[in-house]
Amino acid sequence: MRVDRLHPWPADIAEAEAIQERLRDRVELTGPTAFTTVAGLDVHYHGDDELSAAVVVLDGGTLDVVEQVVVHGRAAFPYVPGLFAFRELPALVEALERLTVTPDLLVCDGYGLAHPRGFGLACHLGVLTGLPALGVGKTAFVGTHEEPSPERGAWSPIVLDGVTVGRALRTRRGVKPVYVSQGHRIALGTACDQVLRLAPSVRLPEPIRRADHLARHGA
Repeated sequence: MRVDRLHPWPADIAEAEAIQERLRDRVELTGPTAFTTVAGLDVHYHGDDELSAAVVVLDGGTLDVVEQVVVHGRAAFPYVPGLFAFRELPALVEALERLTVTPDLLVCDGYGLAHPRGFGLACHLGVLTGLPALGVGKTAFVGTHEEPSPERGAWSPIVLDGVTVGRALRTRRGVKPVYVSQGHRIALGTACDQVLRLAPSVRLPEPIRRADHLARHGA
């Protein structure tokens, strides 16, 4: 599939922050509500800098694997809070470019609008690919939220500087919520609906679970 190279990979913090600020205006917060194929993206680190980036495309109805790619490499940027995406983007982009199918939705292990500059990994990948994208974080990152009630599907807004940037969403009764935020070309309600649909019985959406397993154990 095609990924637009809208910028060179940054050499320092100032350049990385400038890229986020420039591309943030391209984010769209509405889009389609149904998706035939869904890709999960995840990165696993082998030590400090060695990594594997995995993309697993699933049939959105059956959750069967349509295609999968894993790329091995090194982190491309130092660890800096708010700029973590730049460590992983080159390998993830390479994995996406190796796909022979173009998925309808990207589900990223990370954040979208729930980010200090409102432009996390899901936003960045959505803008580069032009595809609807959402982020699912395992832990809270920015903003504040109330604890959602214990039943599956319950949620509470994540608020940063008075603006709702995501939802703490309960995908399984009595289990810790996940943190859903928009990346690109998707409404927040649609993003949460998709996360619930893709996580029918466990905490994390199946595309991310499959990508995590491939990144850890794939050839």
